[in-house]
Amino acid sequence: MDISLEDIKKARETLAGITVQTELAYTNTLSDLTGNRIYLKLENQQRTGSFKLRGAYNKVAHLSAEEKQHGIIASSAGNHAQGTALAGTLFGIPSTIVMPKNAPLTKVKATRGYGANVVLHGTVYDEAFAEAQRIQAEKQLTFIHPFNDPLVIAGQGTIGLEILEDLPDVEAVVVPIGGGGLIAGVALAIKTLKPSVKVIGVQTKNMPSMAEAIAQRKIVTCNGSPTIADGIAVKTPGELTFAMIQRYVDDIVTVDEEEIAGAILLLLERVKTIAEGAGAVAAAAVLNRLPGCQNRKMAAVISGGNIDVNMMSRIINQGMAKSGRKVAFTIVIPDKPGSLWRLLQLTAETGANVLNVTHHRENRNVPLGYATVELDLETADQEQIDAIKQLLEQHQYCVRIA
Repeated sequence: MDISLEDIKKARETLAGITVQTELAYTNTLSDLTGNRIYLKLENQQRTGSFKLRGAYNKVAHLSAEEKQHGIIASSAGNHAQGTALAGTLFGIPSTIVMPKNAPLTKVKATRGYGANVVLHGTVYDEAFAEAQRIQAEKQLTFIHPFNDPLVIAGQGTIGLEILEDLPDVEAVVVPIGGGGLIAGVALAIKTLKPSVKVIGVQTKNMPSMAEAIAQRKIVTCNGSPTIADGIAVKTPGELTFAMIQRYVDDIVTVDEEEIAGAILLLLERVKTIAEGAGAVAAAAVLNRLPGCQNRKMAAVISGGNIDVNMMSRIINQGMAKSGRKVAFTIVIPDKPGSLWRLLQLTAETGANVLNVTHHRENRNVPLGYATVELDLETADQEQIDAIKQLLEQHQYCVRIA
């Protein structure tokens, strides 16, 4: 089934009063770092915390009375789950959502909170999808596909209309790719209305299924590996989205896990917005993978903000360590009264903030009469870390960065 700009415009009418027109916000931080004029399409501010409600609601709204009566089912790593669950609840339709067992707990809990019956199955989206198909056939439910569906794609395409309305002179739009529904709809809208705009897709290097499919000019299954961008960890792209991406998307780039984590931290700390892994890949690409783009007006879609707090904590801690704002020292001191106090006093003189102290007397790698101290410090930068280590060594301490 072909999708047209008219389908996207109709979807916008359907979504009126249900979804919000999210902000397209200029960011000095990303602009200064890249030499471009960067605007962020903040779909993390959408209802359910991601863009997925757009497509899910548009699909459910067009179901027949008989299809609605049967109930709906979907498979998702989290965001389509929440969008479908809310859409079903708004129409008074019971919903079943199959999610991977390792889906973030926050997404599982939120999906149940929107009224869905959640089934956990498999470790990646494709395994959850297969189980959803089995349940759908068994119970005669109506399947709501997360990306390979014309009505879902049309709903996601409303983002493209909003970008062009808010930034008519945009020169490039950067969009995450999982199964391809989001970028297919956005690219169709933008290329139809303003063909000169470059549309660039972004995938994680750990699961580059669409990038490989486009390179090989056929749909392929990519086994890949786990990624913090769980929302776009799709092994096999959709046939419809693949064809549309071939036609409308100019380029696809991939970003690694470190770049995604760095983008999440930068968005949190400097831009004051929360993005999940999949939601941050467009920002990661703008920062690291588009060296040929200079002095362009660009929009990057922050597709979702439903990140697990434990994952966020790990990203913050790792980011602080990488940037020299957190360090762990292992130090050998004499096992005598006052030794630990003198070490801490010397550390305090450097201006570093002590976060944690662990004192070990029994350690087979340390001579009798000595002890080890694990010292976690909050620091200003790598220069301060080097200065602390040098100062401690000048006072005859054996120091190792853990």
